Amino acid sequence: MPHAFLVLYLYMNYGDKMNNLNKQNNYSSFWLDNGWDNNSSIFDQEDTKKKVDLIALASYRRAISNFVSIVTGESDIKVTFTTAGDSYTNGKEVTISSKLDDKLFDSTVGLALHEGSHIKLSDFDFLRQLDSNIPQEYYRKGEDKGLSSSDVLGKIHNLLNYVEDRRIDYFIFSNSPGYKGYYHSMYDKYFHSKIIDKALQTDEHTSLNWDSYIFRIINLTNTNSDLNVLPGLKDIHNVIFSNVKNLNSTQEAFKVALQVFDIVNENIPTPKSQETQTQGQSNGDESIEAGDDQGKGKGLGDDGSDKDTEQKKIELSPRQKKQLENAIKKQNKFMDGDVSKKNLTKKDKLSLDSVESAGMKYVDVQGATDQYYGRKTPTKVLVVQKFTKQLAENNTISMISDPSWESWDRKENREAVNKGLVMGSVLGKKLQVRGESRETKWSRLDSGRLDKRLVAELGFGNSRVFQTSFVEKYSDAFLHISVDASGSMGGDKWKNTQTAVSAIAKACSMISNVDCVISYRSTQSQGGGRRGNSCPLMLIAYDSRVDNISKIRNLFPLLRCSGTTPEGLCFEAIMKEIEPATNEKDSYFLNFSDGMPMFQNSDVQYFHNTAIDHTRKMVKEIKSRGVKVLSYFIGSGYERSQSTNTFTKMYGKDAQFIDVTSVLPVAKTMNQKFLEK
Repeated sequence: MPHAFLVLYLYMNYGDKMNNLNKQNNYSSFWLDNGWDNNSSIFDQEDTKKKVDLIALASYRRAISNFVSIVTGESDIKVTFTTAGDSYTNGKEVTISSKLDDKLFDSTVGLALHEGSHIKLSDFDFLRQLDSNIPQEYYRKGEDKGLSSSDVLGKIHNLLNYVEDRRIDYFIFSNSPGYKGYYHSMYDKYFHSKIIDKALQTDEHTSLNWDSYIFRIINLTNTNSDLNVLPGLKDIHNVIFSNVKNLNSTQEAFKVALQVFDIVNENIPTPKSQETQTQGQSNGDESIEAGDDQGKGKGLGDDGSDKDTEQKKIELSPRQKKQLENAIKKQNKFMDGDVSKKNLTKKDKLSLDSVESAGMKYVDVQGATDQYYGRKTPTKVLVVQKFTKQLAENNTISMISDPSWESWDRKENREAVNKGLVMGSVLGKKLQVRGESRETKWSRLDSGRLDKRLVAELGFGNSRVFQTSFVEKYSDAFLHISVDASGSMGGDKWKNTQTAVSAIAKACSMISNVDCVISYRSTQSQGGGRRGNSCPLMLIAYDSRVDNISKIRNLFPLLRCSGTTPEGLCFEAIMKEIEPATNEKDSYFLNFSDGMPMFQNSDVQYFHNTAIDHTRKMVKEIKSRGVKVLSYFIGSGYERSQSTNTFTKMYGKDAQFIDVTSVLPVAKTMNQKFLEK
C-alpha cells in the first residue's frame, strides 16, 4: 500500500477511539475555555427554554472563520449561519449550524474546513455543467444496462462527489495535518455510524446493482468494508486510492469517476440476465451466487472446514434496515454538500448581527469568590466594545433602552447630555492650551544653527552668529472615563453625571492631541431579570479615535442605570483597553462612582473586603502603568460619610468627593491633572 494512501486510509478510519475523544471536545480544548457553551444566554427569558448563547456563537463563528482562512489561504471566504432550510457550500461561502455543544463542536469545525476546502479547490462551474461534460458514450453505456440519461448523470455525480472528497481531504491532510482531528470528528458524526458498521458485515447491498455498488464504494474507508463482496470492488478501490494523491483538479477527479463507472457498469448484468439471476436466488438471499468465490465469507478455513458453516450469519432486523436506509440518505446528502444544519431564527439572527457589530465578548476575571466555599473563582465579564444603534434597537443590553419609545426620563437624559455638550464647549476652550506649543529662541551663540540675520557681522570679527531654539509643548494624552451605571446612580446623580461626562468628551474633542474613551459598567441580566444568571457588564460607549462627538448626542440619552456595582471586576476586564503612559503620551483614568463595589450571581459573590481589596488592586495595576487616576465620589453628605473610608481605601489620594450637580469641580480637578507638566 503506498505511503500516502496509508496515511489517508488510517485517518479516515480512526473509528471508536475518536468517538470517545470527541465526547470531551478533544481537539478544541486547547483554544476554547472548558464549558464555553454552558453559559445561559443573555437573551433567555424566564418562561422560555434555554437558548444558545449568541455571544459565544459569535466567538464560535469568528474562530471557525479564522480556521477556514488558515486552511484555505483565502481571507474572503465568508462563514455564516443558516437561517432557513438545509445549507450547502455554494462556492462562495460556508454555512454552519447554530447548535453548539462540546460533543458537536469539533465535527462542525471539520465540516466547515471541508466545505471551505471545496471552495478553494473544487471547480463549481464544472460541477454545475456536469450533464454536458459527461461524454455521450457513457449515456449509451448506461442505456445498455437499463439506465436513463438522468440515472447516468446521478451515478456519475455520486462517484465524482466521492472521488472529489477524497482528493480534497488528501490535500488538507498533506498540507495541514494539525486539522486531521476535526476531519475525523466530522466523518464520525456524518458518515460513520453503528448501523453502517453492522450493515457492512452482512449481506445487505451485495446484489449486482448500482445501489449496492454505490453503498460499498462510499464506505470503502470504513474498517468493516469487505472488498470481496462485489466483483470489481478491489479494482475500484485501487483506481481511487492509487490516484488520489496525484489528482490536482475536479476534472482529473472526474476522469477517475468515469473509470469507476466503467468497472461498475461492466459488472452490472443486462436487464434480462439480471432478471434471470434474481430468479436463481433463494429465500430472498441477495448475496452473490454461492459459486462466486468473491462472496463474503466464502472459502475454506485452515483446517479445511467450510467457513460459511462455522460463522453465524449477521442479519439486520426490519427496524435496523430502516435505520440503514436513513443512514445511507445521510451519507448521500453529505457527499452532495447538503448537510442539514440547525437554523437561527430571524430574531436571533438580528440579535447576532448586533452582537457581532458591537464586538461583544466574554472576558475572564479573577476577583470574585465561590458562593459556597469562599475560594477565588474565575467569572466572566461581558464586554461590549462598540455602542451601536443596532444594539439598542434589538434590546440586547440591559443598560440600553429601546429607542422606539419616548419617556419622561429619556427626555431628561437627553437634556442632560445636551447641557453637557454646551458646557463642554466652554471647558474645551480652557483646555486648548494643552494643544499649543511655545518656542523659545536663543541667539548670538558660539554654536548651533546659523542665524541669517547675523551673517553680515562675520566681516566685523563677530563669530557668535549662531542660534538655537527650544519648543515646549504638552505630550499627547489618552483619557479613559469609567462611569458607574448601577441602579443606585439613578435620578439626579445620573443626569448630572451624564452632563459632566458629555462636557469632558466635548472638551477633549476640541483638543487635537487628546483621545477620549468613555465606558459604563453595570450588570447584564441573563434570564428575565434573574440575578442568579447575571454577569458584570462593561460597555465601551464612546471612543474619539473612531467615533464622532455626535454619537454622544444621539445615543447617550438611551443609557440608563440598572444592576449592581462590579467595580474592580469591570476594571480588570478592560485593563488592556486603558493605554499605558509613555514618554510621548500621558494617560488618565477618570472614575465616577457612588458607593461600594458589589456583585453576586448563582456561582460567585463579590462583596465587602473581597470587592474592596480587589478594586484597590486593580486601581494599583492601572497606576503601575503610569496612568494618572482621578476618582469622583458622587453622593449626598450622608452617603459620603458612610463611604469615605472605603472609597479612599480603593482610590487613595486620588479620591475626590464632589457635588456633581455642577461640572465646575470636575473641570477644576481635571484641569489640574491635564495641565501638569
